[in-house]
Amino acid sequence: MTKSQICIGTRGSPLALAQTGMVRAALIAAHPDLGGEDAIAVEIIRTTGDKVFDRPLADIGGKGLFTKEIDEAMLAGRIDLAVHSMKDVPTWLPDGIVIPCCMEREDPRDAWIGSGPGGLDELAPGAVVGTASLRRASQLLHRRPDLTVMPLRGNVGTRIDKVAAGEVAATLLALAGLKRLGRADAATAILSTDVMLPAIAQGAVGIACRADDARAHALLAPLAHAETAIQVTAERALLARLDGSCRTPIAGLARIDTANQTLSLKGLVAKTDGSQVIALEEQGPVTAAADIGAALGDRLLAAAGPGFLAGE
Repeated sequence: MTKSQICIGTRGSPLALAQTGMVRAALIAAHPDLGGEDAIAVEIIRTTGDKVFDRPLADIGGKGLFTKEIDEAMLAGRIDLAVHSMKDVPTWLPDGIVIPCCMEREDPRDAWIGSGPGGLDELAPGAVVGTASLRRASQLLHRRPDLTVMPLRGNVGTRIDKVAAGEVAATLLALAGLKRLGRADAATAILSTDVMLPAIAQGAVGIACRADDARAHALLAPLAHAETAIQVTAERALLARLDGSCRTPIAGLARIDTANQTLSLKGLVAKTDGSQVIALEEQGPVTAAADIGAALGDRLLAAAGPGFLAGE
């Protein structure tokens, strides 16, 4: 990497490109010398998760399939930074890669996209909802066991189009992604976190770099949002303690009381069929975010009992 050149790696989906554009603009705002036409290069890297749409992620290796090829490009020195939706980042990063920067979090809630007015509770009995997310499916079925859930993958536009075409009565998407794509008007309802607890770190964009790349760390420092980093730290500590995978319905959301400098973390584990959902909450000082996440994970494991997360 030369003094005036930096290369960002990203997936080629519309959302990934929108988020990369957001990061590029923030880098230029913080470092005007990067504003030249060729100062920031973007390399689109097609990941395995972007190539396979006919099977659930859990059947082809899990959510790490959205980052594996990008990680390899970074470790090989082809790219210097990588832009990730933090909810897609595996629990553990490869050796030599870190995420020192999370930008300010967007609304973490899930949006309901239905073929008719209203939301989940207004859906007709037996209606088909499309989602490839076990987290969403388990919470849907827990609240509405009469519904039929079918796998539905693809980019945001594809899933919205399938609802419009009547292939499914409704689907769910992260509100943050809809906002970043200028498609928030597609939502027919916004689901309360009491109804649909979000994915770990949903709404947060993280920027990865090599652990030993001092210049990349310096470039990213002005973009980092401290409150978001604390929330993501707590939520990912919960995920790590639960050893979550794409086969395990896990949800979590941290909120910060800035006046009292305290953090509240709600976590959830569920049976994939929605027959059992366990939700607990843990609180503490913001300085103990990782400990709060780990403690909540321990409590959820104890409440669930042996075999719960393995689907037994």
